[in-house]
This record gives sequence, C-alpha cells and structure tokens, in this order.
Amino acid sequence: MRVARQLCYLVALVLVLALDGCNFSATMPSAAVSASTVHEATTPVTVTSTSLPKPSRNAKAAPSRLLIPAIGINAAVEEVGIVTHSDKLGDKPGDLATPTQSPWDDVGWYDAGPRPGERGSAVIDGHLDDQKGQPAVFWNLRKLLAGDEVQVVMSNGKKLTFRVSRIASYPPQAAPIQDIFGNSGGVYLNLITCAGYWIPSQHQTTLRLVVYTTLA
Repeated sequence: MRVARQLCYLVALVLVLALDGCNFSATMPSAAVSASTVHEATTPVTVTSTSLPKPSRNAKAAPSRLLIPAIGINAAVEEVGIVTHSDKLGDKPGDLATPTQSPWDDVGWYDAGPRPGERGSAVIDGHLDDQKGQPAVFWNLRKLLAGDEVQVVMSNGKKLTFRVSRIASYPPQAAPIQDIFGNSGGVYLNLITCAGYWIPSQHQTTLRLVVYTTLA
C-alpha cells in the first residue's frame, strides 16, 4: 500500500495541476485573479528540500472539515487521489480528483500526500464554480490575505490552525509542483482551485490559484 501511495504521489507531481475542477464554467468571477497576483507574508514559504515527503501513516486521524472564517467556508473534506479514467463530470486521467459525494460544496484532501498536521505539504482542492457557472466552495478563495486563518478539524476532534503565508496564481504548465506538493521543510497546507478566464477550446481556465498556509 505504501509503495502504491508513493507511485500515485510521483504521478501527481507531474500531472496534478490539470485540476479537473477547472473544466466547467464559461463564466468566471469579475475579479478573476491575474497571472501577476501574489499576496505574500513577510516570510514566504520556500522549498527547503528537493526530496519527496515521507508522511507517517501511524496517525489514524484524517481531515473531516475545512473552516476558513474570513470567507465563510465550513466544508466537509473528502479523500481524493488521481483520476484514472474519464467520467461524466469531465474528469480526465491524470487530473487531481475533486469531491464526488457533494462536488460543489465539499473539498478534497489529496490522500497520497501528508495529512494536515504532518511534516510536509498537505493539499486540499475544491471547485471554483459548478457546471452552470454558479459559485462553488472555493469561489471566494482569491479573497484571502496573508495572515488569515485556515482551520482543519480532524476525525479525532482535534482542530489544527494554519495561517495564510502567500497566495499565487500560475499557468497550469508553469505551476511550481515541488513548492506546492513537495516542500517538506515544515508543516504546510496548500489550497488549490481555478482562476483566470475560461478557455472554451481547452475546457479549462488560464490559471491555477494556490493559497499557501503554514501551521500556526
């Protein structure tokens, strides 16, 4: 099982920023994030290791809810991995999967990486909008600022508090995969959704928005 998880992790580092949550809307927020938008704290997160994180699997607790008070998010967390076959929601093989139980309201924790609270970069994704262009769970993610709190409630009842260190947007093929998924220099939680503008011919948006947070 551990070998399989590591294999999934390696695949994700190459393909994951295809984020299938970007495959839907033809109408984007009027305040869409531009490629140059970055809000940084005084001490931004930096990559301190080029090796893959080796998360401990001794801890049994998994994330159950994501709370972001500044933008009113209180969402259930589903465990997600890498899409292996196309489906009716537009997911393509190699994409980072998004929630299936409640696609527009839940968020997805990438379970081949660290759990929130473990050393390394835990990753949670969520949809920007639904198939009709209506706001989904991460519609307001772009409004977060450095210093805002992001809380994760674990299945054992423990609440972890992270603080936003920086927010950045990247073209999908230029996203710093090591920074987002492979930074093992501390305890991080990174949130991913879509940004920019819808490209009908590509069935995706121009950018990916990443909110970097560090355990408080």
